[in-house]
Amino acid sequence: MLIIQTAFIGDVVLASAMLESLHQAYPTADLDILVRKGNESLFTGHPFLKNTLIWNKQKDKYKHLWQLLTQIRKHRYDAVINLQRYAATGFLTAFSGAKERIGFDKNPLSSLFTKVIQHQMGNNTGLHEIERNQLLLHWPATKLCMPKLYPTENDFHFVEPFKQGKYICFAPSSVWMTKQFPPEKWIAFLQQLPSTIQVYAMGGPSDYALCQQIIDQSGHQRSTNLAGKCNFLQSAALMKDALMNYVNDSAPMHFCSSVNAPVTAIYCSTIPGFGYGPLSTKSYIVQINRDLACRPCGLHGKNQCPEGHFDCGYKIEIAQLMRCLPAT
Repeated sequence: MLIIQTAFIGDVVLASAMLESLHQAYPTADLDILVRKGNESLFTGHPFLKNTLIWNKQKDKYKHLWQLLTQIRKHRYDAVINLQRYAATGFLTAFSGAKERIGFDKNPLSSLFTKVIQHQMGNNTGLHEIERNQLLLHWPATKLCMPKLYPTENDFHFVEPFKQGKYICFAPSSVWMTKQFPPEKWIAFLQQLPSTIQVYAMGGPSDYALCQQIIDQSGHQRSTNLAGKCNFLQSAALMKDALMNYVNDSAPMHFCSSVNAPVTAIYCSTIPGFGYGPLSTKSYIVQINRDLACRPCGLHGKNQCPEGHFDCGYKIEIAQLMRCLPAT
């Protein structure tokens, strides 16, 4: 079986729930996944994933798409399950040669699939993304599972030196600006933290400057900038044992879900009702305490606040974050 999910990091983490469902139902089945280049490291050392196919969307995008189709057709999959609603992945699914070609009705090529499921999106559906995806698995033996990543022994060994005392992690960045809790608010948050707690800033290499700015301006003496120093699985391994992880509505939240790490998810322009909320046993949602006519302003957020005030971020109180911190 092949699962297709070539979207952003968080979407791929959530797609791992489908791998869990299929493996539990059919433990001897060969399972492959197709992701965009850069996300394949999420599945390094995965215990029951056979192959990770990679689509380079940044260079010779459509040439690589044709090459992928050839690779997929040679494999002769029994089933191709497409989690996306875009034409390119619909093309791979429709012409895969698989016996079962499964996807959502909003995919432009869904008429060429063998099984089509209505995609339910909106604040009133009550469905989490993993539940929406699960609708594609029509086999009775499959049961809903949580997303799961598998940091390797080397990943845990790498982060072990950072676990010598009580610590929290925070990840201040996002692809979309209106999903980011404002830097000034992160600074104020760090200033209210006990000096005895070690703080780790998390993110990719491009997030290093933002993390360092927050640390420097907060004056918190036990803060370390790990942005760009931990890969995806190392980040999940570190977040797993934190007192609390503070994140935006972005990939680090799903890292926490994948290892059942404690998490406080801060929602600015987006809302939990879209179905991408935290799934950890200990999880909290922080958002503005009053309705805004302009919120949500989009499913993915925007590059700037359309109204110019960004009240959905600035009006969140630091006390809301502090209430989620366990007693130390």
